[in-house]
Amino acid sequence: MNTRAWMTTGLLAGTALITTGCIPEQKYNDLMTAYKGQEQQLLSTQNELSTARANEDRLRTQLAATMADLEELQKKIAGGNVDLDEWIKKYDELKKQVANLQLNALPEDLTNELTKLAAENPDVFEFDAKTGMLRFKSDFTFDAGSDQLKSGAAAVLGRLANILNSSSASKFEVKVVGHTDDTPVVRTKAKFGNNLMLSVYRSASLRNALVGDGVNAGRFQIAGYGEFRPAVVNGPKGAVQNRRVELFLTPTAFDLSPTMTATTPAAAPAATKAPTAKAANPVADDEPTK
Repeated sequence: MNTRAWMTTGLLAGTALITTGCIPEQKYNDLMTAYKGQEQQLLSTQNELSTARANEDRLRTQLAATMADLEELQKKIAGGNVDLDEWIKKYDELKKQVANLQLNALPEDLTNELTKLAAENPDVFEFDAKTGMLRFKSDFTFDAGSDQLKSGAAAVLGRLANILNSSSASKFEVKVVGHTDDTPVVRTKAKFGNNLMLSVYRSASLRNALVGDGVNAGRFQIAGYGEFRPAVVNGPKGAVQNRRVELFLTPTAFDLSPTMTATTPAAAPAATKAPTAKAANPVADDEPTK
């Protein structure tokens, strides 16, 4: 066979390989799409479970308080030392409370105030009335790789502090949880080391700001999960939805009345106080360099 014949045969074989290769490649793409969809569904389920667990204490505390009132009523009735009309009225109210207990429900007036705040500041803050979760979007709350609050976020936190100090919210503890995407910390690595520590520092900064605005320091818990609990699948440059700080309100069994003195960030224990750092330059959402 001459050279031209060999070349023709080679081209035909190559064309056949490319043509037949399209079928497995399409199948691969279909499988990857299905995998990404399943992965996203898993992340959504995990986040719903995490939110449910975070709010479980609220239900337990509400139910325990209701049962304690019922037991007190039973004791007074047994001892004959009770105003029956007054306690029948209270008993009816307690039955309504038990019937209306919901896993994630906050008081109606508190829900309305948080909903209004979120509607007026959609770029910084959002509120899920169904789960009772408050969420600050990190890209609008912090500069990339920084734990220092932006001025716009600080203003919203001041208004949130007023809501948290209201009578309907004053008996709730505040759990602050930070999250990041999976983009490694580079520019501020000397300070934070990794995304986990960055998420904790951001939680502490948000907590300190609220304490500075008058919210009782004893009401707070802080935590950070770094990139390990994403809300959506991260892409090559992470995902803006994963860069967030979430707040959960849960009832407290302790006396945290407004008469108690709130500790300012300057007087807070060193273990919970975030060190001061210079604010970084703002970075666009599609450039999450830390």
